[in-house]
Amino acid sequence: MSGERTRVLVVDDQTVVREGLILLLELLPDIEVVGSAADGEQAVARAAELAPEVVLMDLRMPRVDGVEATRRIKAAHPGIEVVVLTTYADDESIFAALRAGARGYLTKDAGGEEIAAAVATVRSGSSPLDPAVQRRLVEAVAAGEQRPKRHGDLPDGLTRREAQVLALIAKGRSNAEIAGDLFITEATVKTHINNLFAKAGLRDRAQAVTYAFRHGLAE
Repeated sequence: MSGERTRVLVVDDQTVVREGLILLLELLPDIEVVGSAADGEQAVARAAELAPEVVLMDLRMPRVDGVEATRRIKAAHPGIEVVVLTTYADDESIFAALRAGARGYLTKDAGGEEIAAAVATVRSGSSPLDPAVQRRLVEAVAAGEQRPKRHGDLPDGLTRREAQVLALIAKGRSNAEIAGDLFITEATVKTHINNLFAKAGLRDRAQAVTYAFRHGLAE
């Protein structure tokens, strides 16, 4: 991806917010804003027309909201990644957006560098979550499940090492940090993540956090 600019579609029903985001992103060297949309219905059409690599998607919009727009875009164009950008960090929106296929979630007080980092992260195959949002997600799952930690058999055939990697993912650790914690290479971490995602049927790190708490594997 060296030297390439990520094609981004900006979706927000508020003109001031939408135009402000475009101006902010156009200052970033690694991002090319290919277009914008004022609601979910328009976002679906523009995604098909402009073929962006990443969509910055507001959630609360008229006609078609961001969750439904995300679902339609992912169904028609699985290669397009969606990063939800919203004022609301409520649990219902988080779960709905993730279930619809969003790979990242940022609140609207995120700065340009944070948004750029999120765009780069989803393109690399990971899933950025605003720290406050991830904390709410973890708390919601933990409160809803209330299962004790399992020290015996691991679910879905996970190995002990895969469970350790999963627990560190749930703590918000990066691949490099996990490698340092476990004294293994980053390539080995990626192998463990690929294996545990395949065994557990996980799509991304956001789902991994939910899975870890559901099965009592997070600390």
